[in-house]
Amino acid sequence: MTDKFKNKYRIPSNRLRGWNYANNGHYFITIVTANRKPLFGNINNGEMQLNEMGQIVNDQFFKSFEIRQELFLGSFVLMPNHLHAIIILDKMSCMDGTARTVVQTHGRASQQQSPTPQQLPPLQRQPKSISSFVAGFKSATVKQIDDWIDSNGLSMEKFNRNNPLWQANYHDHIIRDNWEYQRIMDYIDNNPTKWKSDSLNGC
Repeated sequence: MTDKFKNKYRIPSNRLRGWNYANNGHYFITIVTANRKPLFGNINNGEMQLNEMGQIVNDQFFKSFEIRQELFLGSFVLMPNHLHAIIILDKMSCMDGTARTVVQTHGRASQQQSPTPQQLPPLQRQPKSISSFVAGFKSATVKQIDDWIDSNGLSMEKFNRNNPLWQANYHDHIIRDNWEYQRIMDYIDNNPTKWKSDSLNGC
């Protein structure tokens, strides 16, 4: 780490080399606030209690699936300073007009296997990909929260490049089979009850 101050809380890139993140597949993602600030609420008795900012982020996350026909939500939890989700990218369902439902609790992985990795130029963000989804979600939450600050006449600083809401990167993991899907879904389910020992809890 060449610049300890700037990179203290940034997540290093862990994109799988050669993998096309526009491929169909099941993805486990984690997005963290800048400096791991607990902005979205508190954990009380093992349950997440959203504040107003947390409710904005929560609503915007589900809205993201309403406007992106190629994405399905398998599981999701919003924590004080991060979120975990299983996101299913399935472009065939939006091409053939298959009916879809946004799952606000939990889904189940299908038997479909992830495609073979393909070589792509580094740092290329494709439309209808996991990286484009994350970028769009981050941008939308910043706008919605800044609008909320303005509309309520709050004295708090708005979010921008100099005061980021989110860390610049995010964690992702490609889910390979149903056993792994179930294990990760259980981890997401239990995240609020294990907040005290969570590695992202800076308290």
